[in-house]
Amino acid sequence: MPLFLILRLVFNIILFFLVEWYFFQAIKTVFGHKPIVAQIYWSISILLVVISTFTLVTYPRYVIVSDAFSKYLLSIIFGIVLAKLLGCIILFMEDITRGIVFVVDGVRGLFNYSPTSYDSSRAKFVSTTALGIAGIPFFTALYGMIKTAFDYKIHNVRVYLPNLPDAFDGLKIVQISDIHSGSFVSKEPITKVVTLINNLQPDILFFTGDLVNNIHQEALPFIDTWKQLNTPALGIFSIVGNHDYGDYVPWDTPEEKEANFTSLQAIHGKMGWKILMNEGILLEKNGAKIGLLGVENWGEKLRFPKKGDITKAISCLKEEVPVKLLLSHDPSHWKAKVLEHADIDITFSGHTHGAQCGIEIPGWRWSPIQYFYDQWAGLYQQGNQYLYVNRGLGFLGYLGRIGIQPEITCMVLSNKK
Repeated sequence: MPLFLILRLVFNIILFFLVEWYFFQAIKTVFGHKPIVAQIYWSISILLVVISTFTLVTYPRYVIVSDAFSKYLLSIIFGIVLAKLLGCIILFMEDITRGIVFVVDGVRGLFNYSPTSYDSSRAKFVSTTALGIAGIPFFTALYGMIKTAFDYKIHNVRVYLPNLPDAFDGLKIVQISDIHSGSFVSKEPITKVVTLINNLQPDILFFTGDLVNNIHQEALPFIDTWKQLNTPALGIFSIVGNHDYGDYVPWDTPEEKEANFTSLQAIHGKMGWKILMNEGILLEKNGAKIGLLGVENWGEKLRFPKKGDITKAISCLKEEVPVKLLLSHDPSHWKAKVLEHADIDITFSGHTHGAQCGIEIPGWRWSPIQYFYDQWAGLYQQGNQYLYVNRGLGFLGYLGRIGIQPEITCMVLSNKK
């Protein structure tokens, strides 16, 4: 294991135990200094660290699809940590209050004033409240794993393109993104998705990257299920995302990593999907033509690969067309590079998952991912150019969704307002 991964693991363990120690103060306040309580609490904490560390170390290459136990265990641990962090925030706010009282008492003592009264029962009340509130995110996380993770939502969108040829007026596009095959523990959810897509009867289907978490073997159990998609009249087209390159796991040789990526691309073909690698093709209907471009991943944030080449993809078209559609996994590509190409009408992206956590109600929405991505879910427009960011079909890390449902996009293009 690389040194930086070891250091990060050690840091995470230290941070974990600091949170555990701080949260334990509330346990002591509520239940008293009982040895049995301390033994149970710390035994569970240590066990969780051992199990999660072992799972994280062995998971990336050797646990593929069948190990449901380890995957859901890590998600439950995530829920526990999230709950304790919330509890610690409440405790920290109370400690700040105590600190202020302590300072005030010190100042008052200098002038011979009596100390401020601080009810000791308040500490027990606050600790009890912290424990109770901490349960909310934990049970919410469980609900997100059991129910919301597979509560697929069809987002219907209509986009006006004045230059769209009449032959393509009413074109129905279905988009899915971010399957993350390695996070699924059964074929049943994918079967459900296939049925939903087939019922929509699209004219064309797009997949915008991240078929797997790390390695191509994750997708193998689902090939036959995806082959049950009814092939639309104009076909099924796909691209790769940042997770498809195998960048997040160690490889013995560069050749092994490259072979994995080659195998992943071949899987797209086995499922009947035409993968576009910085390529462009012409879509033809009743003699009219529009362009479809597909590029490799290009991400402005962090160290995401910047392999997408729009110019190369456009050059593949060989002729001018009135409308161009682009498949590009990372939405940050749109502002950084795509808008320079004024003839690209709509970009289809994914990548963000909507953070798998947030709030979406009519007229207002929020997700922590919005602090990292200006465009993170739904339809955006600048001038005559559009970007659609799919919320993703699968999940990564935490095997669930809270408030942000997995998405199937159904977009209809029209040249009439």
